[in-house]
Amino acid sequence: MDCVESTGLRCDGRLDALNSFENRVYQVGVVGAPPVIVKFYRPGRWSDSAIGEEHAFCIELAAAEVPVVAPMALAGGGTLAQAAGFRFALYAKRAGRSPELDDDDTLEWLGRFIARIHAVGRRKPFVHRPGVDAHSYGEAPLAALLAGHFVPDSLCAAYEAAAHHALKRVHTRFSEAQGVQRLRLHADCHAGNILWSEGPHFVDFDDCRTGPAIQDLWMLLSGDRAAMTRQLAAVLEGYRMFADFDRAELLLIEPLRTLRLIHYAGWLAERWRDPAFPAAFPWFGSERYWQDQILALKEQIAAMDEPPLELP
Repeated sequence: MDCVESTGLRCDGRLDALNSFENRVYQVGVVGAPPVIVKFYRPGRWSDSAIGEEHAFCIELAAAEVPVVAPMALAGGGTLAQAAGFRFALYAKRAGRSPELDDDDTLEWLGRFIARIHAVGRRKPFVHRPGVDAHSYGEAPLAALLAGHFVPDSLCAAYEAAAHHALKRVHTRFSEAQGVQRLRLHADCHAGNILWSEGPHFVDFDDCRTGPAIQDLWMLLSGDRAAMTRQLAAVLEGYRMFADFDRAELLLIEPLRTLRLIHYAGWLAERWRDPAFPAAFPWFGSERYWQDQILALKEQIAAMDEPPLELP
């Protein structure tokens, strides 16, 4: 509350912690005004320049009437505040629920708005933010996992072999799709980052990166091949109203899903010294978890060997 008041607002004493692990996020009551959401950035993760690009992208999207929750402008100018050694940003509160991804009309609606995000994302590149690639999403987290001895000794060799085999397939698929355009993305566009209230609002651009358009679409798909084909057709029905879609990007769906598996495990390992993580993810490090990871990677190797999804 002291940090929020350093921006010129006056808190009324109400404070609620919201669900967030990468950063710390709170709803804070304000005297004479609606509550605000304050996001404290994890120290050392992003540079000020990288956070500035995140904020500028959101503001650019909001100016284009894309329904995103952009950071609030502060009294002194800018959007990134600093106080008591913390960097933070303020946001207006937006209520909503997770979208119903089993509904074709919802998927088409999401496709329209993601295409509008991408239309803005194509205008210029990020300079200070990384890309979606096999190194940062796969090789680097795998190296950290192995160096930190997070995988039980009895399963380490099997996991390492499966991961390296999977990453080899990832590189092959990325090479086959080498000409695919890269643009500014949300990059973490799963249902938890979409608030639905008479339509979608996109939140939490903390992981925005440069990458292929399909990165913002594949996380809306689930189930068997037939189900994903139907879902993707619905998404692209809306997407193509505002942007072209390169069919070559279909090659990247399973490689990107594979990278997310490795990246997520590496993220848990990297944050394990944060007391919130062992409390929230007590199963991480268990033999059952890593057995499941080995199986999932083997399934992804098989999935990457299959032809990509086909569209009418």
